[in-house]
Amino acid sequence: MDYNTQRKKLILPEYGRHVQKMLEQVKSVPDKEKRSEQARAVVQVMTTLNPGIREFNDYKHKLWDHAYVIAGYDLDIDSPYPAPEPADLMSKPEKIKLQKEPIKAACYGRNIENMINLIADRPDDDVKREMILCLATYMRQQYLIWNKDNVSEETIFADIEKLSDGRLKVPADVHLSAISHDAVFSRPGMNMAGMRNGGNFKKNKNGKKFKK
Repeated sequence: MDYNTQRKKLILPEYGRHVQKMLEQVKSVPDKEKRSEQARAVVQVMTTLNPGIREFNDYKHKLWDHAYVIAGYDLDIDSPYPAPEPADLMSKPEKIKLQKEPIKAACYGRNIENMINLIADRPDDDVKREMILCLATYMRQQYLIWNKDNVSEETIFADIEKLSDGRLKVPADVHLSAISHDAVFSRPGMNMAGMRNGGNFKKNKNGKKFKK
């Protein structure tokens, strides 16, 4: 019996063993023009086997890079893209530094604090004013997720000044629009969970679902 465990290791399993064998066959073709023609045919097969790669803008370039990787970087052909080097694809990405400073207000989160710092560093202009208004509106929504009682715009504006350590103050002519009395703000993922569990729907007498 011929078991997979006894065969040569798959370099990129998402393309399967046949693609790996085809590229090995391509390398054995003596004529470079014929090798290049067969390599293009193999890349077309790879596109079919890995359709998700089409979501990338440069997916064709990625496919050719994968072909070189599967062939062990030993593929002497006329490729539409330069041959990659092993060091280019094997290099590790830079580490993302974690912010260790404690969050000043848990109901807003770190992203809002980062936005406040970004806006505070901008020069005063109309764009900054619009950014402050959008920020305040979003902060009010986040506040109401965790605190169901209504919140005044003065509270939001005071929080902006506090979180920015006084560097960002809301202009006097900026005001938040009124919130509808039936508006509901949910935590991320809560609405989808409710729909999966059927929490927001009920059935009528005909068995069809409709929203409450």
